[in-house]
Amino acid sequence: MDHLEEFDNQETGSVKQVSIKWGLISGITSIVFFLMFVFTDSYDDNKNWVAYVPFIIFMVLAHKEFKNNGNGTMTYGQGLGIGTLMALFSYLVSGIFTYIYAKFVDPDFYSMLSDKMVEQWEEQGLSQEEIDAALSMTNKFLSPEISFAVGFFGAVLSGFLIALIVSAITKKNPDYQ
Repeated sequence: MDHLEEFDNQETGSVKQVSIKWGLISGITSIVFFLMFVFTDSYDDNKNWVAYVPFIIFMVLAHKEFKNNGNGTMTYGQGLGIGTLMALFSYLVSGIFTYIYAKFVDPDFYSMLSDKMVEQWEEQGLSQEEIDAALSMTNKFLSPEISFAVGFFGAVLSGFLIALIVSAITKKNPDYQ
C-alpha cells in the first residue's frame, strides 16, 4: 500500500467522527442563539449573521482536532468534507428543534416573523402594494415543514461555502516522500 492510500484509510473515520462531534456542538449553539433571539424578541434577519461566527470558530476547531488526532495533516478535500458534514449535522439538530418549537410549542412563531418583516418593510418605505406582494411570496415559505426543507439546503450550501474558505486556510497537506 502506498503512502496516499495509507493516509486516506487512516483518516477516513476521523472525518465523520470530528464532523458529528462539532456539528452537534454547533447545532446546540444554534439552538441557544435561536432561543436567545426568541426570548429577547430580537429575532431579526439583520442579526442572523451573528450565528455564523461560532460556526466558523467550531469549523476551525474541528479542523485542528482532525489534524491533531491524525498525523498533523489535513487535505483541502478532508477539510471541505468536515465542514460540509458539520453543517449537515448542525442543521439536523437545530432544524429539528426549530421545527418542533414552531409546530408544537409556539404555533404563532411564523406569524410573528411575518409581522416583523412587515414592520421592517414599512420602515424601509415600501408601499402597501409592494409589501402585499412580498408577503404573498414570503408566506409560502413560512411553515415549519417548508422552512425545515429550505433551511436544510441553505444550511448545507452555506456550510459548504464557508468550508471552501476555511479549509483553504486551515489545510496542511501531507509530505509524501
